[in-house]
Amino acid sequence: MSADARRETMHIGELAEKTGLSLRTIRHYDDVGLLKASGRTEGGFRLYSHDDLARLMLIRRMKPLGFSLEEMTDLLGVIDTLQAGAPGSDTLEVRSRLDRFIDQAVERRQTLERQLEMADEFLELLRRQ
Repeated sequence: MSADARRETMHIGELAEKTGLSLRTIRHYDDVGLLKASGRTEGGFRLYSHDDLARLMLIRRMKPLGFSLEEMTDLLGVIDTLQAGAPGSDTLEVRSRLDRFIDQAVERRQTLERQLEMADEFLELLRRQ
């Protein structure tokens, strides 16, 4: 890795700080293939790029919606395929898969919204005591 590339990267601690995720969580995502480090230092420490940070923020945003690691992997694959714009890929099928993920995210968000409303009602009942 060149010196310029190293300046544009960050160690796992900085990535954890920017995302609010633990080192353990980031390492786990690396181990399961959701997020691979862009490089390594001569000492073997992981180095992450700004693209890796953006990918990790996307992963972090999926988590509250209850997406499994497998679903996250599938969705990231869809996003990677669309961003690559690979010629010959079945764009309609990929877009259809993305639409299904969007529908799932909307449904899961609605569920969270209902749960939040119930939590607010509960708090209000407690405050009346």
